[in-house]
Amino acid sequence: MMKGLKEILVSTDELQQKVKELGAAISQDYEGKELVLIGILKGGAVFMSDLMRVITLPVGIDYMSVSSYGASATSSGVITIKKDIDTDIRGKHVLLVEDLIDTGLTLQHLRELFLMREAASVGICTILSKPSRRLIDVPIDYCGIDIPDEFVVGYGLDYAEQFRNLPEVWVVATGEG
Repeated sequence: MMKGLKEILVSTDELQQKVKELGAAISQDYEGKELVLIGILKGGAVFMSDLMRVITLPVGIDYMSVSSYGASATSSGVITIKKDIDTDIRGKHVLLVEDLIDTGLTLQHLRELFLMREAASVGICTILSKPSRRLIDVPIDYCGIDIPDEFVVGYGLDYAEQFRNLPEVWVVATGEG
């Protein structure tokens, strides 16, 4: 076990099975539509890479980077776009791809932003969700795995830019330095 990590919360097999299920549902629901996947960096990159390979439709992809934390460990509620998309999404179906949804504030803001930019529709897809942390009832169209309110890393999620490369999701041990 790596120093600072307590236990595996979601195994690689569980993640990959859920990615396949989500990809199949997305492929069915967007059949015949022009779909653009928008990955939310940095954490969403790992999930999006796996997800786009199991979607059986042609899809466009783009990435954006947003922050609601600033220098704090808790969300400020103010959303800052650090890197915007390059794709013109007017008239296209957008699916926001995120690693983890907790409060829902960031995804609700992005959903409204893309609707203002005249997307045909804006869906939300996440591999992990912490429903106990939700402050706003943001509609999640494709939800992978609900997890408890634990600090987790791996599969794109980080602690101080470390652990993103782990193939499973780990609970971070509290009280360890």
